[in-house]
Amino acid sequence: MNKKYVTFCAGLLLSTTLLAQEKDSIALQELEEVVVSDSRFQLKRENSGKTVVKITAEELERNQGRTVAEIINSKSGIEINGSRSVAGQNLGYFIRGGNNRQVLVLIDGIQVNDPSQIANDFDLRLLDLNTIESVEIIKGAASTLYGNSAATAVISISTKKASKDKIALSVSSVMGTNASQNEDNKTISNFNNAVNLNGTLSKFSYAIGFANQFTDGLSAASGTNTEEDPFSRINTNVKLGYAFSENFNIKIFGSLDKYNTAIDGFPAPLFQFADTNDESFSEQLRFGVSPELKYKNGSITLNASISSIDRETISDFPSQFESKGYIVDAFNKYVFDEKLYTIVGFNYQKNETLFAEEVTYTNSDPYVNVVYLSDFGFNLNAGTRLNNHSEYGSQLTYNFNPSYTFELGKGYGKFLGSYSTSFIAPSLFQLFDGTFGNKDLKPEENRTLESGFEWNLDKKLRFSGLYFNRNEENTVLFTTIDPVNFVSQYRNAESDAKVQGAEFELTSELFKDFNFSANYTFTELKEGNRVRLPKHRVNATLNYTLSAKTNASVNYQYVGSREDTDFSTFQNIDLNAYSLVDFYLGHRFKNNKLKVFFNITNIFNTDYEEIIGYTTRGRNYSLGMNLTL
Repeated sequence: MNKKYVTFCAGLLLSTTLLAQEKDSIALQELEEVVVSDSRFQLKRENSGKTVVKITAEELERNQGRTVAEIINSKSGIEINGSRSVAGQNLGYFIRGGNNRQVLVLIDGIQVNDPSQIANDFDLRLLDLNTIESVEIIKGAASTLYGNSAATAVISISTKKASKDKIALSVSSVMGTNASQNEDNKTISNFNNAVNLNGTLSKFSYAIGFANQFTDGLSAASGTNTEEDPFSRINTNVKLGYAFSENFNIKIFGSLDKYNTAIDGFPAPLFQFADTNDESFSEQLRFGVSPELKYKNGSITLNASISSIDRETISDFPSQFESKGYIVDAFNKYVFDEKLYTIVGFNYQKNETLFAEEVTYTNSDPYVNVVYLSDFGFNLNAGTRLNNHSEYGSQLTYNFNPSYTFELGKGYGKFLGSYSTSFIAPSLFQLFDGTFGNKDLKPEENRTLESGFEWNLDKKLRFSGLYFNRNEENTVLFTTIDPVNFVSQYRNAESDAKVQGAEFELTSELFKDFNFSANYTFTELKEGNRVRLPKHRVNATLNYTLSAKTNASVNYQYVGSREDTDFSTFQNIDLNAYSLVDFYLGHRFKNNKLKVFFNITNIFNTDYEEIIGYTTRGRNYSLGMNLTL
C-alpha cells in the first residue's frame, strides 16, 4: 500500500469524527469465542480443526449496498471473479486454485445447485443480502459431510430468523451510481429495495420477504460506443415454523428468485467478443421442509427440498434449459459425555435437465462423522462417505483432521492438520450436452493436505496461518479440438493438476475503538492449467467506532497478476495487478430504528481488468437506509 493510500484513508477516517452526533465513545466489545459448524455441531473455535471464516450479522450490516459475492470475495483464499464487473457478469469461484464445480453452497443447511449449469453450481447473483443472517465458509475438502462438489469450500448461508415479537418490519433501500473508470458524468443507476415482515405467535413463527434490484449504466463489453447492459432481480421468500413441543419442531420454506440481464457475446461469423444485444434469464423456485426431533443427548433431522430452474440465453447461440433438483438429507446427531460428537446420515440427490431429451443422475450417500474432544487439548474430526453415483458406481471419500489446543495467556494456541479426499462427478451439461458434452468423462478425484496454527491472545488478537496442498486427478477441462472451426468438447486432463498455497489472517483491536483485520493468500499452480487465478491476494479492513451509533471503515484489496485467455487468438496473456480502496460510513439515530449509510467504492478510480475485454466498475457512490419497526 503506497503513501497516498495511507494518507487519504487516514484523512477520511479523521474527517468522519465531525459527523458523530454523540461524543461519548464506547469501547469495542471484546471478541467472544466464535462457534463454528464445520462438524454440524456448535463447537468453540478453539476445538475446531478446520479453517472456517465467519461473516457475522454485524459485518453484513457494515457492508449494506454490496452483493453477497463481493463480501465473500474479501476473505482469504477466495477469488470470486466477475464480482467487480457489470451486475449480470457470470461469477467464477476460484477458491484454493479450484473452480465452481468444486464449491458447494448451502442455504439453511440444505444443498442448492443448478443441474443445468455447466458446473452444476449455485448462482450467487440470485441472492439478496437483506435476507441473510450470517455466512460460514468452510475452506478445504468437506465431502465427508456434504458430498459431491465440496472439494475446495462450502459456503453455508443462514437466512434471517423470525423476531420473538408478534410482528416486526424491516425496510431497506439503497441507491447509487454504477459507472466505469472513464465516465465523468455519473448518474443514479443502481437501486436495491427490500421489505421483511416476521414475528412469533405462540408456537408459530413466520418470515416473509421481498426484494428487488435494478442496475444500469455499464456495458459488459469494454470500449467506446457501447450500449448499457441492465440487470434486474426479484426475490420472494417465505419461511414458516411451528414448535409442537420443546423436543419437536418443523420448518417449511419456499422461495422464488429470478433475474434477467442484458449480456454481450461472441456473434457469428467472427466469433470474437463484442457489444451485442444478447439477453439471459434465470428463475429458481425452491420449496422444502425440515422437521427436527430432539431427545436426550441427540437429535434427528430431515432436510428435504425440491427446486425447479428455468434458464434461457438469447444470442447467436441460443439455449434454453429446464432442470429440477431433489434433495433429502436425514441424519442423527448424538453426543457422548460432551466429548464424543457423532453424526450418522444418508443423503439422496436427483438432478435432471432437459437437453434434446431429459437426462438425469442420482447420488445415494451414507456417511458418518465423529468429533472427539479430549481433556488434554487433543481434538479429532474424522469421517467417511460412500458416494453411490448412478453413472459412476461407488466412490469412498474420507477425512482425518486432528488438532491440538493449549492455553496461551488469557487465550489459546492451536495446531491443526487434515488429510481429505473428494469426489466430483461431471455435470449433466458436461456429459450430455449435444454440442460440447462427452459421455466418456471420468469423475474428478481430489486430495487435500492442510497444516496450520492459530493464536488467540486475550480475545483481542487472533493470528492464523495455514499451508494447503491439493491434487486433482481427471480434471474436467473445456478443450478446443479445432480452433479454426471452433470445435470444442469437455475432456479429462491428461495429467494431474497440483496446487499449493498459504493463507494468513489477522484480527486485532489496535486500541480503543479501532479494529483491524487483514488476510493474505498465496496460491501457486505447480502443474495443470488455470486462468484468472492470482498468485497473491491481500485484503484489509480498518473499522472505527466513532460513537455508540456511528461507525466508519476503510477496505483495501490487492489482486496480483494472473493469466486469462484471449479468445480472439486462443492465447493466454497476463493481466496486471491492481489495488482497490472502499469507504463506508453508517449512523443509527437515537431510537435505533433508523440507520443511514454511505459508501464510496474504488476511491482512486483504478483502471483494471478482471476478464479480457470486459468492463469493470470505477469510483461509485451509494446512499442507503434501513428502518426497523
